[in-house]
Amino acid sequence: MTDAASPAHDLSALSFEQALAELEKIVSELESGQAPLERSIDIYERGAALKAHCEKKLEAARLKVEKIVLGQGGAAGVEPAEFS
Repeated sequence: MTDAASPAHDLSALSFEQALAELEKIVSELESGQAPLERSIDIYERGAALKAHCEKKLEAARLKVEKIVLGQGGAAGVEPAEFS
């Protein structure tokens, strides 16, 4: 896993899948209760940043889906995307 304390690690370079995988590792480590307090705080902060990054990626994907919805007769239109 990436050094969670390193702010130099640029989140914008991570794909949604990479960020989610790292977030899952952080959650597992926190849930194990084995990390020392300072590490727990550091990785919790990294996890919060990863969560925000994933939410931004999902919102961008939702907007792209809305833009590519085609209306009747092939006319491009915008409809809300619904993800369940």
